[in-house]
Amino acid sequence: MASLRMGLLSGITTILYGSSIVAANDLSNDSDLLKYVDPLIGTAKGGHVFAGATLPYGMAKAVADTAGENQAGFAYDTEVVTGFSHMHDDGTGGSPSMGNFPIFVQANCPQDDLNQCKWQQSDRASAWDKKSVEARPGYFGISLANGVHAEMTATNRSALYRFSFTNTSEALSPLILLDLMDLPQSRENGTASVDPETGRLTGSGVFAPSFGIGTYKSHVCVDLKGADLRDTGIWAKNKTNSARKTLEIGKNLNSRTSAGSFVRLKAPKGDNILARVGVSFISVQQACSNAEREQPDWDFEGTVSAAESAWKKKLKVVSVDASGVSSDLQTIFWSGLYRTMLSPQDYTGENPLWKSDEPYYDSFYCIWDSFRSIHPLLTLVDPQSQSLMIRSLIDTYRHEGYLPDCRMSLCKGNTQGGSNADVVIADGYLKKIPGVDWDTAYEAVVKDAEVEPPNWDVEGRGGLKSWKNLGYIPYQDQDTDGKGTHTRSVSRTVEYAYNDFCIAEMAQGMGLKADQEKYTKRSGNWAHVFKADQKSSIKGVDTGFTGYLQPRFMNGTWAYQDPIFCSPLLNFDSCYLNPDGHETYEGSAWMYTFYAPHDMGSLIKTLGGAEAFTSRLSYLHSSGLLYVGDEQAFLPVYQFHYAGRPGLSANQSHFYIPSQFNTTVNGLAGNDDSGAMGSFIVLSMMGVWPVAGQDVYLITPPYFKEVSIRNDLTGNVFTIRNINFDPSYKSIFIQSAKWNGKPWTKNWFAHKFFTEGGVLELELGPKESEWGTHREDLPPSLSEYE
Repeated sequence: MASLRMGLLSGITTILYGSSIVAANDLSNDSDLLKYVDPLIGTAKGGHVFAGATLPYGMAKAVADTAGENQAGFAYDTEVVTGFSHMHDDGTGGSPSMGNFPIFVQANCPQDDLNQCKWQQSDRASAWDKKSVEARPGYFGISLANGVHAEMTATNRSALYRFSFTNTSEALSPLILLDLMDLPQSRENGTASVDPETGRLTGSGVFAPSFGIGTYKSHVCVDLKGADLRDTGIWAKNKTNSARKTLEIGKNLNSRTSAGSFVRLKAPKGDNILARVGVSFISVQQACSNAEREQPDWDFEGTVSAAESAWKKKLKVVSVDASGVSSDLQTIFWSGLYRTMLSPQDYTGENPLWKSDEPYYDSFYCIWDSFRSIHPLLTLVDPQSQSLMIRSLIDTYRHEGYLPDCRMSLCKGNTQGGSNADVVIADGYLKKIPGVDWDTAYEAVVKDAEVEPPNWDVEGRGGLKSWKNLGYIPYQDQDTDGKGTHTRSVSRTVEYAYNDFCIAEMAQGMGLKADQEKYTKRSGNWAHVFKADQKSSIKGVDTGFTGYLQPRFMNGTWAYQDPIFCSPLLNFDSCYLNPDGHETYEGSAWMYTFYAPHDMGSLIKTLGGAEAFTSRLSYLHSSGLLYVGDEQAFLPVYQFHYAGRPGLSANQSHFYIPSQFNTTVNGLAGNDDSGAMGSFIVLSMMGVWPVAGQDVYLITPPYFKEVSIRNDLTGNVFTIRNINFDPSYKSIFIQSAKWNGKPWTKNWFAHKFFTEGGVLELELGPKESEWGTHREDLPPSLSEYE
């Protein structure tokens, strides 16, 4: 669900690859890890990165909310802060997400008059100081022009804020308000209260998800410390009432109108005021108990330290020898790994929809974005958490009837392509993720393939009758079994084909031969939308290649979509979930023609053989047709491996990193999509590209002299070591390889390398070699290579 933007910075390659190379110590030292994490990368130009304080997969995510393009709350290319809220998502490409119940602080009310304080969100907005922002794992700080300096940290279900005051022209009498608002301004109704004895602020509200259907209810509990109470009350719009302590609002109050409760304090007894905020999807009482349990001591520095320790523990399973590598490249790498662990979010114990002993994770945002790289990376660096996430997906199937393809805020999210939770589950099955009920998992993926849901916009697959009878999703399909958006027939066809292949792999492992044969056959359906004589031109000039995926009517005749449509070269932003006008999703038929990762032997033959395939794939990258800010562009970076040219994959990787990924606030090619861009960076720089849904990793040289990953399940360590490592990256071509001292000629390896541990040595040179180029060295394919 990536946003469509380019926004490249000129000269960045020289900055990162040039002569100013900084020597660095081995980052296996815990104390060094976090200094290379910059949460502000990607907070501008549509990156939508969450910059605030949180724990790995934490539900509480505290940050300053800015006005503007604020999908994750804070955006660097904005001017004013409107509040501080406690739950967010990272990198979403739809509308803003959550940001429920912001609090806002004012040092005093002008002339000590409550009515002269600022209440409505747009009125109270305060400019923020660009130089004041400090963001690091577990901490966020910012200074406002209204004299408030705000700092925040977080535990799993609560946030702790510290407010201090400067440059106040009148006596301090701080006002803290709680607003029944959310970032997308979707509130349907809400209740706010204040306890006049303790100053505890509480709230509940019903809100809408940012990229799905339905509503969810959320709750908050705010306690204050550091000053005595002066008065309390409720407010709506710009009117206050100190006599009333509870406010109820419904649809009669516009969702864009601020309203809530407030506390006014006497002058602080010390240097600051603390606000402890608990959040819950169950009840106000649980929100309060979450904060009381997780923050009993109101210890700001201790909470920051605990968050830092939690992040170090997660990140230190990876270590690198970064000798000679620029600090910028190290920052890109570690910041990417950090962002990969922001979501999905652990809501276990906070799901009001069903009772279960299984974990519940949310903010799968969306699996269409995450199956290619986020979940495969977590399988490497955090398999225990990946197990919990897969179990959560399966438990959602048990209670909702289908695996989610997108899920946020307890709601069903929009399906963008195939039923790609199938790929995540098959990937976990093949790599032996522990603790999973694989029988129920298989039942779930088969239901995706066989039973069309009533609304396939939010789960399962649509057009299954045509899929089974015709072998493709038709253009203008007359589907009557369910309802959904009848677009994307080409991209859905190739995704459904791969989803079926993933089911076939599970069937093979489970000894279900008939199912294996059935779904393997259906996985070949991608070829049914390949039009062999279709040509393509750019600005009237023939590209020189023939044969592309094209939409097809139910009677077998062909419709037409320009192969470059929805690329950066033609109507770039036309292929979203809009109800008509396109048969591919967030990308062109030119790009989707390369998507048959299970049968690359057949695809390469279809496209004219290895040499023609290589030429066409190179053209995809060099012509401007490919936008690496969308996740479908990731695998094409490495598909040269299948044509026996692994060196070209390495070369292409170095083209995109760092030219389109850097350390600036607009340093991402697209929005982060819950860490998808981060995972692309990390896997690319580690030199292991997973073909999601298969037990296959494509080998390229790491961007470091050495990379090691400790498997938390086995304790074994897998190391990739570059021989003749060149930090100027002129020698990026593998000349030969050894696995545990023995020659290794294949340009790929299996997951057992990670579980068993060992050393893969790659000897590098400045030119391509014969390593990994022979037919027997190529990755697996259903059809043989020519």
